Amino acid sequence: MQRVSLFGYGKTTKALAKHFPACTYYDDNVNKPFKDDLGNSVKPPRDFNPTRSDLQIPSPGMNPNHPLIKNAHNLISEYDYFSKNMPFSIWISGTNGKTTTTQMMGTLLEDRDAIIGGNVGIPLGDLDPNKKIWILESSSYTLHYTNIASPNVYILLPISPDHLSWHGNFDEYIKAKLKPLLRMKEGELAIIPKEYESYLPSSAFIKSYESVTDLAQQFDIDMSKINFKGGFLLDALLALCVEKSLFDTISYNKINAFTLEKHRQERIEDNQGRIWINDSKGTNIDATQAALDAYSDKKIYLILGGDDKGVELTPLFESLQKVDVEIYAIGANEERLIKYAHKFNIKCNQSSTIERAVKEIDSKLDKKSIALLSPAAASFDQFKSYEERGDTFRSLVKM
Repeated sequence: MQRVSLFGYGKTTKALAKHFPACTYYDDNVNKPFKDDLGNSVKPPRDFNPTRSDLQIPSPGMNPNHPLIKNAHNLISEYDYFSKNMPFSIWISGTNGKTTTTQMMGTLLEDRDAIIGGNVGIPLGDLDPNKKIWILESSSYTLHYTNIASPNVYILLPISPDHLSWHGNFDEYIKAKLKPLLRMKEGELAIIPKEYESYLPSSAFIKSYESVTDLAQQFDIDMSKINFKGGFLLDALLALCVEKSLFDTISYNKINAFTLEKHRQERIEDNQGRIWINDSKGTNIDATQAALDAYSDKKIYLILGGDDKGVELTPLFESLQKVDVEIYAIGANEERLIKYAHKFNIKCNQSSTIERAVKEIDSKLDKKSIALLSPAAASFDQFKSYEERGDTFRSLVKM
């Protein structure tokens, strides 16, 4: 019997465990070995012996420098494990928008017997193998560890610096995002940003794009029939491009009926009819720039700040110079934001907390302007999650 080791005791590996008669988990949070409800052993990493393990599958987020990864002899990803029996698969990756694109595509192709999973929703171990299409949101972590499996269709949204401490540098992050192209076959489709069309060799049919207009023209899609704008317009277009490529249909009504998840440019109208936008999931510069683009025709009162992990903020402030904006700085990088705002001559208020920022904006906001929470930073300096940050914002607006 094959001796299987699963690195990490979480959602992904627990779903995988159902596919083996027995397996052993190794998890950093375990100090004393125990048996779980299915009879599998759960042990601390120090107990791992590669000579007593035939196959190792990590949780996608496990750092490549982790001792378990370093000591593994036959390491594969969850994608690799299912590669032989994976149905027709569409993989979606990129820095921002991959979750929404995946969900939109699931909406469009649900009646084609498709199911979504991977980094969003259902882990691969729990996906129905009898479905005709798997639509998989694919993180850079998963792609880094995947060396066998490949998609039938690969969709790549724009790439910007993210997870650099995990990957080591931006170039390695890009390589992970483009890695599926190396294994794709002739007749398979990849839609990627134009700047990467010659980055790696690929047998796939490459369709590259420079903008939403370029993408719409290539696939003969009428953008005026799509209700989304900003970053969500690109997400919707990519989903429609896949539908058009596979089935030669364009379901405008279906895509327009799609409802965005909470904390992604979530529109809130207060009791005075003024608009507040909850984009708490905008945890990096690209996401915030997309939100700014969506409301660039209005005066924007922008709540910015949190744990930005030291990322270079110049590109964000260059974008802010192009719109009518006033910043309300909160969180751990508040002082840093104020210095950048001074450098770029943008008005910035030292609000410190989201409660104070909302109160200050409330005295200025009117029906012609927009209040926007899009922090371009993680939330962990003041909140447990971006969801808690967004919920707090929403409750303050509704008070």
